[in-house]
Amino acid sequence: MLTKLTLTIDKSIVQEAKEYARKKNRSVSRIVEEYLQNIAMNRESFTLSNEIKSPITDSISGMFHDNGKSYKELLDESLQEKYL
Repeated sequence: MLTKLTLTIDKSIVQEAKEYARKKNRSVSRIVEEYLQNIAMNRESFTLSNEIKSPITDSISGMFHDNGKSYKELLDESLQEKYL
């Protein structure tokens, strides 16, 4: 069962975490969950699991990028082409 957790983190750290997660094709939530799981199991080093055990949204994280453009930029361009 998944549950929400609210964290207060410096804005610049959040941006860096999002970029890191995008490069790893993971969600920040999944990375934090795996980190906390490693702590709970008393593992000293942290490694990302390659096994996708997450909802479909985590498995497509980072998928919508083209030449450095975000999904939102691509969507905006597509909508402009369609309606203009």
